[in-house]
Amino acid sequence: MTRRGLCGIALTLTIACAGCGGSDGGTPTSPTDNTGAVGATITIGTNGVVSPREVTVTPGSRVTFVNNHSAPHEMTSDPHPEHTLCPALNQVGHLNANQSRTSGNLNTPGVCTFHDHINDTNANLKGTIRIQ
Repeated sequence: MTRRGLCGIALTLTIACAGCGGSDGGTPTSPTDNTGAVGATITIGTNGVVSPREVTVTPGSRVTFVNNHSAPHEMTSDPHPEHTLCPALNQVGHLNANQSRTSGNLNTPGVCTFHDHINDTNANLKGTIRIQ
């Protein structure tokens, strides 16, 4: 087989494998899987306070954060600075003023707490998401 033919086969396999999520057929847990419905919206108001501070969503849903404050915020999972409690929340990341972003799927029932990584001690920028 020619070199050109081998390259074509390699390219075809690469493209075909890119679509294989490597899933075991169970509930999606990939941080890039954003197929769940938005179960709640949390807004950072013009006063720099999150509202509501606590929401409840169903497993597999996502949460949208809206920044109506004039300062940027970086919404992440607790604890600070590891952000390991609910990694799907870390997909929200940096929010400039008047920007919104949505978390990954919150698949596991439990309690996820979050904070603003930039202002990690500011109680006005902390909250709780219950997944049940």
